[in-house]
Amino acid sequence: MWKLIVGFVAFAAISLFVIMKGGDKLDMSGEKHGGESATHAPEPAKPASEPK
Repeated sequence: MWKLIVGFVAFAAISLFVIMKGGDKLDMSGEKHGGESATHAPEPAKPASEPK
């Protein structure tokens, strides 16, 4: 049981160290599918041509 507690404390200490060192450069928003380029707006619809 004491090994589990020591492991948890070690993991928490390492996690806090990484978060503190990363500062504002650390991205914790989760997975990004397609990167930043996937957030663009779709092209507007083209108007239909006039019937003849």
